[in-house]
Amino acid sequence: MNLGNSLFHARKKCSLSQEKVAEKLGVSRQTVSKWETGVSLS
Repeated sequence: MNLGNSLFHARKKCSLSQEKVAEKLGVSRQTVSKWETGVSLS
């Protein structure tokens, strides 16, 4: 399992939106989406 997949499953398990995860991490929702899809890991 890769980072994006792990993030996606953890987010779903906790019933969090990409927006909520982004707020908690101090990044944009688009960044979270890119991490989950493997487009970007930085």
